Amino acid sequence: MDLGIRGRKALVNGGSAGMGRSSALALAREGAELFISARGAERLEATCHSIAQETGANVHPIVADHSSDEGRDKILSVCPDPDILVATCAPPPFTEDFRDVPREEMETALRVALLSPIDYIKAVIDPMVERKWGRIVNISTGAAKYPAAMRVLSGPPRAALANYCHAIAKDVAKYNVTINSVLPGMHHTPGIEEAFAPRAAAEGRSYDEEVAAFVKAIRIPAGRFGEADDLGALVAMFCSDMASYVTGQSLVVDGGIGTSTF
Repeated sequence: MDLGIRGRKALVNGGSAGMGRSSALALAREGAELFISARGAERLEATCHSIAQETGANVHPIVADHSSDEGRDKILSVCPDPDILVATCAPPPFTEDFRDVPREEMETALRVALLSPIDYIKAVIDPMVERKWGRIVNISTGAAKYPAAMRVLSGPPRAALANYCHAIAKDVAKYNVTINSVLPGMHHTPGIEEAFAPRAAAEGRSYDEEVAAFVKAIRIPAGRFGEADDLGALVAMFCSDMASYVTGQSLVVDGGIGTSTF
């Protein structure tokens, strides 16, 4: 299917691995020109080279911490007016007891997952409005809709971001600019593998065995974790011409574990 975004410029923050990489790959397959930011130069450059080799797309690496003011200035100096903005970041750690979460960690979570995306949206949205075409997609978390004590560093700031985006989406919808979020549950990513490694080691299990135990414990109806590339394809669909009438939405992708009807 042709999503109608060939030649569009897409900025993917935090796109060197996981869901960000999968989103960038899906957009590149549709012919978009990619600008991908991440902090680690080696992995970022390898990712950009791999995507370019597979798709033939123009892919530009930007080594920067997109959550910092300096990083944002650098990224926007390279790609000041993208047609597409996809925002993601490394997930914060799971929390054992909410009482033990330091204020400093909560402030960092708010800066990375709420304030930084808002700054990018404000920076790129006016050129989108002038062109009468723009797509903004936040890769968020299912915990934004379904709170969990072990995700207090992840869910609250992203829930606030969803509220903010829903509000401003109404103002720019008439200019063919859409703002949506994808709320993933548990997906196989390098970040999840890193988080589960110590858990598996403590139980004397492999990663796959630890995932299977987790799936059973929290009762994921699909019986497995999701794949990052599947989620990336949904991000690309939100960026398509066909999705021009969908805005202010938060799509949960969690294997059926959510309990709400809508």
